[in-house]
Amino acid sequence: MDTTSASDLVAAPQERRIDLAVGSIAYTVAGDGPALLLVHGLGGTRQTWQYLIDDLARTHTVIAPDLPGHGESDLPAGDYSLGAHACALRDLTLALGHKRFSVVGHSLGGGIALQTAYQFPERVDRLLLISSGGLGPEVSVALRAATLPGADAIIAALGRLPAAVTSRTMAALPAWLSGPDAEQIADLLTALRDSKQRTAFIRTARSVINWRGQAVSARRHTGLLHGVPVLAAWGSADTTIPPDHHRDFAARVPDAVTVEIDGAGHYPHETHSARLLEPIQDFLASTKPCEYSEQSWVRRLRRASGFGGVGSTHRPRHPKAG
Repeated sequence: MDTTSASDLVAAPQERRIDLAVGSIAYTVAGDGPALLLVHGLGGTRQTWQYLIDDLARTHTVIAPDLPGHGESDLPAGDYSLGAHACALRDLTLALGHKRFSVVGHSLGGGIALQTAYQFPERVDRLLLISSGGLGPEVSVALRAATLPGADAIIAALGRLPAAVTSRTMAALPAWLSGPDAEQIADLLTALRDSKQRTAFIRTARSVINWRGQAVSARRHTGLLHGVPVLAAWGSADTTIPPDHHRDFAARVPDAVTVEIDGAGHYPHETHSARLLEPIQDFLASTKPCEYSEQSWVRRLRRASGFGGVGSTHRPRHPKAG
């Protein structure tokens, strides 16, 4: 007897493009149900979600775009800011017929997710932040260096190295530089041999980072997220964004669901996807979408400061994923 359930019969992800005012956006779509938007990090592409997309599509319509200028999407008209990326995501989801969505953001994508919730609070059901940017000033030396004059030529030269050489070089670096992410960093450098990708990487980096560290912070506006279910996940061995950023966030937002994965670096959704998937699915199943009220939003606009009142009241903090 065939015991296959309906949830097991998920169609294969489809690769599509859509022409919008911001240009042509390439995206992967899979599944059916409430919209779940997956937003990659700086210099990345939608392929970063390949280990999660099939399982998440069992309960949601999963949409994973290449951000403007990244992957197979067109370059934007010069604006690589968080606000411009948030507008592009709003345009994409509306064009695809989704008025509301939950948003998962990795690294830069976490900052974009936070910016989207600030600019378009009436659109966002939930926030899921993975190794998120925007929670503190510190960031890796490599990312700070990428914003300096002449970085384009250096990154181009590194990208032209054979992939095997880059991988061996990354693996040989001190742990405080690459941690457990040597393979992911090597793949990123190889992708940046493409001039379009490199332009997007450098110009996006300069919009949020300078030689001192992260120049854009979500701290002042995070208090506006009261009532939005929030999950924050990170790796304990992240050398790109210090885990203390997320621990501090968790301490200030006690109602947020938190997941710290022992031994994982900056890409837990790639390197430890099985350990991340369960808490994500549990969070999506157990929380209710945020109910937006303009009156409530205006009240919060007038008094929001710091982290006060952030997070979801729907669920207690998730235990550490060991």
